[in-house]
Order: sequence, then structure tokens, then C-alpha cells
Amino acid sequence: MSRELAQLEAQVTACRRCPRLVAWREQVARERRAAFAGEDYWGRPIPGFGDPAAKILVLGLAPAAHGGNRTGRVFTGDRSGDWLFASLHRTGFANQPESVRPGDGLALSGMWITAAVRCAPPQNRPTPAERDACLPWSVRELELQPGIRLVVCLGAFAWEAALRLRSALGAPPVRPRPRFGHGAELGGGPLPLLGCFHPSQQNTFTGRLTAEMTDAVFLRARALAGLDDA
Repeated sequence: MSRELAQLEAQVTACRRCPRLVAWREQVARERRAAFAGEDYWGRPIPGFGDPAAKILVLGLAPAAHGGNRTGRVFTGDRSGDWLFASLHRTGFANQPESVRPGDGLALSGMWITAAVRCAPPQNRPTPAERDACLPWSVRELELQPGIRLVVCLGAFAWEAALRLRSALGAPPVRPRPRFGHGAELGGGPLPLLGCFHPSQQNTFTGRLTAEMTDAVFLRARALAGLDDA
């Protein structure tokens, strides 16, 4: 990781901009879930992680209270992450199919993963104001990774955050406003978008999102970003 990305990570993890999120993430870290009662929770904002030379940014909603907020890495130690990394392994982005904790040997190729909101929110529902308070962190990540060619948005909340990110990077507004959908694409501008249903249990347990659907999105992402070009 570059020195600048490491500095950004230190700034993100010290953030206390949103009082509601600070109170919740720290309460969860103190009280803990019974299954993790013996673990030390991270209980702070979660920085992005992955390949500093990435061409694809995966944008999630927010860390899970007992996933990323526990382990200190987004999509790590929860069911959504289990689903996501299994797909990333099948589609050539991850060297292993699971993300358990930092230091578990996971490495990403061509991809950086982060969240629209960096702190675990109550009921997994951040507010628009909390989303917008986190926007400068995403802007800075992209400034430090100029090779990123595409954002894969996991869910409608991430899609809306990515539209704001495009605007912050100087893209003109698109009318009518592009709607989120699984497989939806928005080209042009400095940051094309690709939509994917969020790999939450609400989607995976009900069959709304299948493994084949998830893989198809990431294979499409590879093509759009030119990762398989000769």
C-alpha cells in the first residue's frame, strides 16, 4: 500500500463525524454478540482494502455490526462477505473464497473494496446525511487510485452514493436520473457504474440473488474494466 493510502486509512479510522454512528459502533463493540463474547471488537470506521493498483471499486452499504465492525475489515466475518468472496474467488479477483479476519491470507487482484458509509449503522440503515459525510473519504480513495475504471454498486444505497461520487469527481448530471437494478449500467463520465443486488441474506436466502447472478456481474465487470484484454 502506498504511503498516501496508509495515511488515508489512519484518517478514516479516527473519524468521529457522525455522533449516532460513533455511539452505535462503540456500543456494539462493548456489549458484543454472545458468539463473539471473547473477541476484541474493532469498533471504529472501516477503511477500504484490496489491490492499490485496482481497476474496479466495489462499493457496499456499510460494515455489519458483528462483521466488519468486529473484525476491522469490510465484508469480513459475516454471511454477506461469505457470499461475496466466494464469487470473487470464482471470478478471479480473490485468491481464496472466504474472508475471516485481517491477516487470513486474503489477497485481491484488480479490485478495491469499500463502503459508502464506513461505520456500522443501527439496523443497518445509515442516513443520507451519514452517507454524504463519508463521501470525501471515497473521493480521496479514488484520487489515490487513478487506475479505477468502474464501480460495482452493491445495492441501491451504494448506487446513490456512487452517483454523488461521480458528481464530486466532475461528471455532469445525468437526466433522467439512472435507476438502480441488478446488472444496470451507467457509462460515460469519469466513473462508469455497474449494479448488483447486495449479497445480504435478505437477497441470497430468498433466491433474489443467486451465485450465478453474482458471478455474471463480476465477469461483466472484468470485461468493462478491460482486465482480460490481451
